Amino acid sequence: MQGVLSGFLVIAVVIGVGYVIGRRGYLGAQGRDVLTKLAFHVASPALLFTTLARADLSVVFSGRLLVTALSTAAVAGAFVAVAVVRRWGVGRTTIGALCAGYVNAGNLGIPIAVYVLGDASLVAPVLLFQLVGVTPVALTILDLSAAGEKQPLWRRLLTPLRNPIALGSLAGVAVSAVGVGIPGPVWDPVTLIGNMAVPAVLLAFGISLRGSRLPLRGGDRGAVLLAVGLKAVGQPLVAWALAAGVFGLRGAHLLDVVVTAALPAAQNLYTYASSYRVGETLAREAILVSTVLSVPVLVVVAALLG
Repeated sequence: MQGVLSGFLVIAVVIGVGYVIGRRGYLGAQGRDVLTKLAFHVASPALLFTTLARADLSVVFSGRLLVTALSTAAVAGAFVAVAVVRRWGVGRTTIGALCAGYVNAGNLGIPIAVYVLGDASLVAPVLLFQLVGVTPVALTILDLSAAGEKQPLWRRLLTPLRNPIALGSLAGVAVSAVGVGIPGPVWDPVTLIGNMAVPAVLLAFGISLRGSRLPLRGGDRGAVLLAVGLKAVGQPLVAWALAAGVFGLRGAHLLDVVVTAALPAAQNLYTYASSYRVGETLAREAILVSTVLSVPVLVVVAALLG
């Protein structure tokens, strides 16, 4: 369980530093917004580019990825179905669906994959799926819902190409597919900038906790409970049922996909919500509660399937 605990400890410490920064006012009133914009427009695109530019794209066609994709679609679809009935709006529904199925495969998934699963590359399929498939689609929906009906069709079709995170992901995939080498003087500064992404996201999240009420006490309580329930319990159960019952996975392969599905909602979802000014409370509370609940869930999964 060292991987589970160490991964959560790192995240908790950085978020705690962000909370102290917000409480002491070291970055001023706009500190959170500056960090959010830095992560969204600069650091995250650089990180996604360097991650995908050297990734093995063959993992996209693995059976494990299919389990991840289907389980993500199932829980996201369940959230959307409830949201449509409750009329929560397109933007808020999109953020909630992401919180229900978009796992923290980067800064938490990698250490857990190393210490629990024994191989960091095992999170590559879900990482690629989320970066190349889920993120561009979700951000396009957020772009279009924010833009209203005034955009012409051609401009809507080009929306993914105007989003910095989508651009970084697509550029990285293109470099990996072509196999072109990038000179060190170009690669190194991009890597250095990308290394700011995770700390900036976690610090901004910590700052946002300053002055926030305890979770599950506001008007977003129903949406948060639904997203957290689907993320912490629903997605691991769906992944286990698909992997064991449909794809016949056993042993380490079964443990791999279920542990991945049991990871909490990713912190960068708060960056998306904050950048688009929609569902910020929903994202913040769902990330916080799902992260806390994922600790016992991961321990149980590792004990039963490990």
